[in-house]
Amino acid sequence: MAGDFLGVSRSALGRAWRARPADSSTVQTIQRAESLSEPLARAIASRGVSPEQVEDYLRPTLRRQFPDPSSFQDMDEAARALIDALVAEANVWVLADYDVDGGSSAALLVRWFRAMGRELSIYVPDRLKEGYGPSRLAFDRMKAAGADLVVTVDCGAAAYEALEAAADQELEVVVIDHHLMRGPPPRARAVVNPNRPDDTSGQGNLAAAGVVFVLLAALNREARQRSLFDTREPPDIRQWLDLAAMGAICDVTALTGFNRALASLGLKTMSQWQNPGLKALMAVAQSELTEATPFHAGFVLGPRINAGGRIGKSDLGARLLSSDDPDELIELATELDQLNSQRREVEKGITEAAADQVERASNFDPGAPVLLVAGEGWHPGVIGVVAGRLKERWRRPVVVVGLDSAVGVGKGSGRSIPGVNLGRAVQEAFDEGLLLAGGGHAMAAGLTVRADAVPELRAFLEARLAREAEVAIEQDALEIDVLSTARAADRALYESFQILAPFGPGNPEPTFVLAGVTVRDARVLNNGHVSCRLADADGAQVRAIAWRAAETEVGKALLSGGGALDVAGLLKPDDWNGRRGVQFEIMDVHDPRRAV
Repeated sequence: MAGDFLGVSRSALGRAWRARPADSSTVQTIQRAESLSEPLARAIASRGVSPEQVEDYLRPTLRRQFPDPSSFQDMDEAARALIDALVAEANVWVLADYDVDGGSSAALLVRWFRAMGRELSIYVPDRLKEGYGPSRLAFDRMKAAGADLVVTVDCGAAAYEALEAAADQELEVVVIDHHLMRGPPPRARAVVNPNRPDDTSGQGNLAAAGVVFVLLAALNREARQRSLFDTREPPDIRQWLDLAAMGAICDVTALTGFNRALASLGLKTMSQWQNPGLKALMAVAQSELTEATPFHAGFVLGPRINAGGRIGKSDLGARLLSSDDPDELIELATELDQLNSQRREVEKGITEAAADQVERASNFDPGAPVLLVAGEGWHPGVIGVVAGRLKERWRRPVVVVGLDSAVGVGKGSGRSIPGVNLGRAVQEAFDEGLLLAGGGHAMAAGLTVRADAVPELRAFLEARLAREAEVAIEQDALEIDVLSTARAADRALYESFQILAPFGPGNPEPTFVLAGVTVRDARVLNNGHVSCRLADADGAQVRAIAWRAAETEVGKALLSGGGALDVAGLLKPDDWNGRRGVQFEIMDVHDPRRAV
């Protein structure tokens, strides 16, 4: 196929390889302006960065990129409501979602109010007993505890019935959210959401923590207008950029524009390790307090914070991120670390069982447009993670359902691939009466289904998604940034591309290809990882690893001991005992000897 990188139209994973597209004139302009190598300039241009945007992309600042808080619908009203409550010494509660974004959002508000001399109470709904977001029960409990005002963060934009119940009992509510909204806002004092239909801020890629961070700026402005800073300094919100970055990275938001600035500058703030909760988590994880990266946020800190909501107590993460009590912090961090270990074991067992069901059960077709697996007792707190792992393995939408035979009901979570709108199909299944509850967005969905309706649901989703999945899989390609050699794949090359960091959706990590390398010393490690060395014809080598690949086509190709391969992947730092090297993280392989 014309345009295929190295002529690869079908790799070991069945994908085409293509050069990430970039306008040549833009590449040249960026290259000259920034004195960069052509591959670097091309990588920047291919991420949609124009010459006019290069300065903000490479050197983001809040001064240049911070949006006007008033551009968010209802932001000014939200600020007025909170300052009203502050001045009146009202009893303010924060109702947060149970994940990292919710916990970070809650902590941002708590810390701002604490700096102003007031403490907020936190309410996080129990994932299993109360479900997602505000409910009549939650508002009843907060009202009974004396709440005058409730701020919902990372939830609430679709809680129409619950907010009506709050209004009926004269409980004032401010909603801060970022999830997609289908219709007009619910009844509340203010509903701030860059994704509400009438919002004009242009900040729809923000996580809830990013929206709350802008709210803090609005609070400072409103407080200044009311002369609250005549005798005191306003809180410097920049000290909490690390919390905004946690939300942006762990909620997998698009790292473009202002959101990229929040993530980039937030990681620099995080690198100082001033948030005592994050510092405590790093200690229990036995991780060095080095320069913070998306890896720390997404793979060291995030899973531990999330563990409370997945299989433990929902409010642990929010409490940890907002606490300054040394004894409480040790207790919370230790409990979250233990819960995360339990979560990993539970997740591993369900992943293995689900994968076995796909591969071995006669009524499953790995080539189906969507894979739906169900098992008795699968923990609802981890099935979403399992669905994500299976999605990556089979490159098609996956729905994982945990069944409870005692009540004859299953809780499901799904993850999709680009081009397949899983949330819409789940909503259609609900509309058809196949589900007790269900909804989501293009890439993820949740549902509740009768156990005896699972086969019918599977057939429905397969029929609804057949065409979308066919097109998406056909168009699926691995986009390549750089052609290299094993000799050139060194620390200098890795560090040169770090000017593009932080990486995430909207700003993908650079993908490298090593052409015609020989695999040496390939072996299977624990958990199915494949370790090896990739060697050029002249003998130059680079360490490499393929995660959880032993049973995949990639792993089989690496372990086969055949001839030279083309190998695609990422360059990662590999530091040990003072040595600063690199490791090649293998994503895909291609055997040039096979017809393409």
